[in-house]
Amino acid sequence: MSLWQSVRIAGRALRVNKLRSVLTMLGIIIGVAAVIAMVAIGSGAQVRIQQQIASIGSNIIIVLSGSVSSSGARMGSGMAQTLTEDDAKALVADCPAVQAAAPTSRGGAQVVYGNNNWGTQVMGSTPDYLTIRDLAVETGQPFTAADVEGASKVALLGKTVVDNLFNGEDPVGKVIRIKKVPFTVAGTLASKGQSPTGQDQDDIIIAPISTVKKKVIGASLANAASVGQIMVQARDGMTVETVYALGPGEDVPMRSDTNLSNEHIGN
Repeated sequence: MSLWQSVRIAGRALRVNKLRSVLTMLGIIIGVAAVIAMVAIGSGAQVRIQQQIASIGSNIIIVLSGSVSSSGARMGSGMAQTLTEDDAKALVADCPAVQAAAPTSRGGAQVVYGNNNWGTQVMGSTPDYLTIRDLAVETGQPFTAADVEGASKVALLGKTVVDNLFNGEDPVGKVIRIKKVPFTVAGTLASKGQSPTGQDQDDIIIAPISTVKKKVIGASLANAASVGQIMVQARDGMTVETVYALGPGEDVPMRSDTNLSNEHIGN
């Protein structure tokens, strides 16, 4: 039997059983479409998760202070208030695997501009924090090391803060009040969206750590140089494990009451 005869016989069979043929084609079409849709949804979800993880920053370790005990009760990590800005400098100077380290102190505050106000988080840090967290300045300019040294009252605003305070007005150069303290808006941050835990990463104000500690959240009376945590970024081509291995007691001069939170983001 030739190929042409086989085609004619198949066509005749399809014409005779039209309903069966239509139902068969419909089943094949639905099955293929379902497979394509599932692959597309899975790929989209994977890309979205990768974007959320990348928005945090890459190759990051968070250094927290240790715990303290009060009347027999252990208060948990971060309560010892023993980390300082000098510890961040020591990490960069003494650990070859560390590319950058940024001390941070944060707290909630009410922010006012004109007749608008908004409750948000105020993060005090250094310019290295922007690099570590991969934060881009969309308009204006970032604050500098000189602003940290001089405790300048300048701030970078996240998109959520801008939207709730300025109603479309350009915020750069404007003066806002954080806990009644005037700050000049140096710039705005590009949107980062939600974190993997669902937190709005754009609902934040970043300012020099020296200013935040003195004017916004206050400094510890027992240790004015203390910071809440230190964000550490490994150098390109070096894994987070390399930095984590150089923990307390080895190349980095850190106290035994310091905790390392190993966060694998990127490599």
